[in-house]
Parts: sequence; C-alpha cells; structure tokens
Amino acid sequence: MHGGNQSETSEFLLLGLSESPKEQRILFWMFLSMYLVTVVGNVLIILAISFDPHLHTPMYLLLANLSLTDLFFVTNTIPNTLVNLQSQNKAISYAGCLTQLYFLVSLVTLDNFILAKMAYDRYVAICRPLHYVTAMNPGLCILLLTLCWGLSVLYGLFLTLFMTKVTFCGSRKIHYIFCEMYVLLRLACSNTQVIHTVQITTGCFIFFTPLGIMIMSYVWIARAILRIPSASSKYKAFSTCASHLAVVSLFYGTLGMVYLQPLQTYSMKDSVATVMYAVVTPMMNPFIYSLRNKDMHGALGRLLLGKAFQRFT
Repeated sequence: MHGGNQSETSEFLLLGLSESPKEQRILFWMFLSMYLVTVVGNVLIILAISFDPHLHTPMYLLLANLSLTDLFFVTNTIPNTLVNLQSQNKAISYAGCLTQLYFLVSLVTLDNFILAKMAYDRYVAICRPLHYVTAMNPGLCILLLTLCWGLSVLYGLFLTLFMTKVTFCGSRKIHYIFCEMYVLLRLACSNTQVIHTVQITTGCFIFFTPLGIMIMSYVWIARAILRIPSASSKYKAFSTCASHLAVVSLFYGTLGMVYLQPLQTYSMKDSVATVMYAVVTPMMNPFIYSLRNKDMHGALGRLLLGKAFQRFT
C-alpha cells in the first residue's frame, strides 16, 4: 500500500482471528454453525410473526424488525469470513471494506433503537396498560420504526463518509473477521483525532440516549412490579421483561467492552467481545425471546405443523 490519499488504498487483508490452518478449520465450522443457527432462528421468528394474526401487535412487530436486523447483521460479515477461512486470498477491496463498515454501523445503531423502543413498549404495557392502545397504536409504531431505520442509515453513511477522509499507509493487515471502525483507525497514517472525537461524541448520543430510555423504563417497571401484591402476578410481569433485559445486557455489555475505551488501548483481545455482539447476540436473540414466551411457542408450533401438513398432503 502506498502513501497518499485514500484512493490509493486498493485493498486490505482480513486475516481473521488466527493464521493457523488447524485453528482456521475449527473457526470455519464454528462460524458456519453459528451463522446457520442465526439464520434459521431469526427466519422462523419473522415467519411465525408474519403468519400468525395473534402476533400482529406492536411488541411482535418490533421483535420481527429486531430479527430482520440481526439477519442483515450476520449476513454482512459472516459469509465473507467463511470465504476467507477457506481461501488463500484474504483480500477485501477498499470499497468492500467501507461498505461492510457502513452496514455494521447502521445495523448496530438500528439494534440499539429497536431495543429502546421495545423497553418503552414494556413500560407502557405494565405501567400504563389503559393507555397502551393509544400510545402503541400500529400506525405510530410503524412511523417510529421508519424513523429508526432512517436515522440508522444516515448515521452509518455519516461515519463512513468521514472514514473516506482517512489516509492509510504501511500495513494492510487486519487481524479481525471484518472491517471495524477502531481497527481501520489503528491502520491510518493520517491524523485520526477528529474522526475519533466525532465518533465518540455522536456515538455517546446515539447509544446512551436509548440506553437512558431503557434504564428509566425498567426503573418504572420495577417500581410497578413491586407494588403488585400477588407473587404469581409479580413473576408473570417480570417474565415478560426478562428476555428483553437479557438481550440488552448481552448487547450493551459486549458493545461497551469494545468502544468505551481509548483508541490506543484497542487490541486483539477486543475481537472476542466484537464476535460476541456481532455473532453471538444475533444467534441468541431467537432463543431468548422464544424460550419462555408461550405466544411464540404456539406460533412456531402452528407454523411448523402447518408446513409439515402441507408436505404430507
């Protein structure tokens, strides 16, 4: 790679998590298995919600959007990772790298917005049940989802355009499974202080505002649940929120480990946390949301039984 502007940077080398052939074979089967489980799980969630009229509610509309986002998320990174693990040519073009980065930023942002909207949905359902039909009417819900998608697309485009101003020179090697913001900034030979400051500033607003909404929602939910006299009713109310809390904890915990640190301290160990939020979280979401959800159990059962019946008739 030559010095100069970014247009001279033709490609990067995505070396993945290991250069050992034996470890690469293990990683290939591990990522392939996780990808297939993620795709099947999230597609089943989307189909169950789409074909079951009982699930045509704001909560399940949000869940279907979360599953769709997770499908796009893993498809943006894992297929290319699988090809690299099986190929001697591990190059990714400069344009391909920025495209991957754009979708990564946009989809992480969208996940964040949808999780906040889901927390608000639970708050209204538990703390303001009489106002639920008004506050979470389908038209308003679709409008807010459209706004979430639009803002996520614009934020991804904003940061990606900033990255086009960065000059790369020297090493092209990325010891990672995909093109990630901090990894690219570490390879830059131009001054990255401005873009890093912009990323941290905008990122704090984009991510901590929804996180604040989630925290406030669950504080009010916890207060409402504690006022319920019946232990069984308390358990039922809490169980409706437990799956969402599990997903939020996994998503924000791993995301915080990666990005709430100075650029200079970012290292290979952070790749494990990145794999957690980029691969493991999308894979776990269908299990977390359907494991203790009787409505989802019923919808999935009807979907699978319906398909099996059509096959044998």
